Parts: sequence; structure tokens; C-alpha cells
Amino acid sequence: MPFQKYRSFPCVDLQDRTWPNTPIERPPRWCSVDLRDGNQALIDPMNVDEKMAMYQLLLDIGFNEIEVGFPAASQMDFDFCRTIIEDDLIPPGTLVQVLCQARPELIERTVDALRGAEGAIFHLYNSTSTLQRDVVFNMDRAGIIDLAVKGTELVREITQDLGDTNVTFEYSPESFTGTELDFAIEICDEVANAWGATPEQPIIVNLPSTVEMATPNIYADQIEYFCRNFSNRDRAVISLHTHNDRGTGIAATELALMAGAERVEGTLFG
Repeated sequence: MPFQKYRSFPCVDLQDRTWPNTPIERPPRWCSVDLRDGNQALIDPMNVDEKMAMYQLLLDIGFNEIEVGFPAASQMDFDFCRTIIEDDLIPPGTLVQVLCQARPELIERTVDALRGAEGAIFHLYNSTSTLQRDVVFNMDRAGIIDLAVKGTELVREITQDLGDTNVTFEYSPESFTGTELDFAIEICDEVANAWGATPEQPIIVNLPSTVEMATPNIYADQIEYFCRNFSNRDRAVISLHTHNDRGTGIAATELALMAGAERVEGTLFG
């Protein structure tokens, strides 16, 4: 095997890392993404009845944060979201979460899916990795920040029309593990400021390992570095969303919790 052509993943400059000596002493906030990310991974995605059965199972288990779909990308997801709201199938204290790209027409469609909900998490994302900035978006750093900030401002503006719905805002720099740490911190700070996050009403900053590119200790270093240098740390809940490309998604999550994260998005069966 011509191993010489492969480069090592760059280490994080964190000589005084503390996470190896930090025990996990309390459970994180759990958010099930079985109905969205888990469903997306299936060869044959769930139909409405199967999604409803899975939703009920998640409630029975005790999840109170459940990502129910990507309403702007799928009519089935939109209809499912409307069904559980209109048929009063969301227990008190349970937050449904919906995923949306930072595009105006998708944001508007997603807000329509949430009308009438008591509480919801609006999960906005856009990719920030060097590869996707160059190849997918053909944008520089400033352009990607502008995309995220304008999306955040639009969500904040039009969710005001939801009346009594209590909206929690979540932002993901997609492909966080392929993004320079200083840029990930900069864009998340700009988003938190655009939303107007406060210690009393924090946003969720979700740092996904969209593609598992390195060993779990590297991910933990990235999370600890981010937490130390993120100026809005006291106004944000740090969330994890690991994928399992290398088979170490659970280990990466556990070490990242040691590194300072407080919330986990995941699926029952990996």
C-alpha cells in the first residue's frame, strides 16, 4: 500500500489540554436525530407510519429533544411535522427540532412547518470546510460568514411571526472537523451575535464531525480549543454530532464531553 501519499491529520496546538483528566460527572442533553439523520442513512427510508412508530418509541424512551426532519427538503418530513403539531402529539416539555440550510426560501418553508408548536429548535447550518468553501460555494471566508449571518437574521426575523412558539436557535458549521479552528470560532461568534444570544437564552452551537477525519483525541482537542477561545461561550450550549466513518464515533463523543461539550445529537443504533 502506497502509504507515503497520505498525510497525517494536523494536531491541535494545545499543550496544556485538560480533557484527559476530566471525568464525565453528569449526563449531557440528549437529542435524537433518528428520524432525520438516521432515516437519511437507510437504503429504504421510513414511510410516515414507520416514522410515527419510531417517534413514539423515542418519546417512550424519554427523549425530550427530537429532530423530526428536514421539512424544506422533503414533503414527507413537512407533512410529518405538521401532523404531530396539528394532532397534538408533542408532549409538554418536548422540543421538536428541524434542520435547514442557510437559504431564504428553505428558511421560510421550515418556519411554516413549525406553526402552532409550543416549542421548537430551529437548526440552521452551512458548510465551512476549506474544501466545500472552494468547490461547492466558491466563496471566501467573508462570503461564508455573510451567508450564515444573513440566514440567522432571517430566522430571527420571521420566527417572530410564530406567535407563542418558543424557538431555540441552533447553528452548525457543517464539516467542523475539516474547518480551520480559528474560522469555526469566528463564524460561530458572528452567528451568536447576530441572534442576540444571552446567558439566559443561549443558542446551541453544534460542532459536527460530518466526516470522521482523525482519531477521537483530535476531536476532543478541537472541542476544548473551541470552548476556550469562543467569546460567546457563556451564551451557548456546545453540542456534538459525530459520524462513524472510522468506527470511533462513540469514543469521539465521550472524549469531547470530557473536553467541555454539554449536548449530544445521535441515533439509537449508530
